[in-house]
Amino acid sequence: MPRVALDLNKAEDRAKVKGQWKVAMGLVPGEANEGLTAQMLASPARLADYDDSAWDVCNNVRESLSVGFTFAWYRITVELPERVDGMEVSGSRLFFETNIDNYGEMWIDGEIDRATGVITGINSQQRVEIPGGAEPGAKHVIACLVLNGPLAAPRGGIFMRYATLAFESQG
Repeated sequence: MPRVALDLNKAEDRAKVKGQWKVAMGLVPGEANEGLTAQMLASPARLADYDDSAWDVCNNVRESLSVGFTFAWYRITVELPERVDGMEVSGSRLFFETNIDNYGEMWIDGEIDRATGVITGINSQQRVEIPGGAEPGAKHVIACLVLNGPLAAPRGGIFMRYATLAFESQG
């Protein structure tokens, strides 16, 4: 099965899907106390139509952002081309693959696959299929919530070790 993988931490690969990472600190960026409130039901930053236009541009998802108990969101909108690195995109299966330190969630177009979209454990690899397959011109919003742990005494910073958009031909 032919496979083409784009490294979404590289500008030249992000350009192939017209993507740019944005990043903002907090469970709910811009809210008091970074949106950490008791019994909160959901963060709007997971939604595909959330306005991240004021967020910082992130050119390196591997850069450690914090020390101590910290939340941050990384978001990118990708637009699928006709071909990527010589492979026809139409009909391919499409995957987002990452390794988040320490806990993470991968929200695709505002939805999470609870079986594959939640990353638990230090530096655990994860891969989630983007629903609907790869169709040229389709846009997808990938929103990743990242936090460090263990929660009672976190150490180190938060980052994404890698972020890959993989196209896998079904034929």
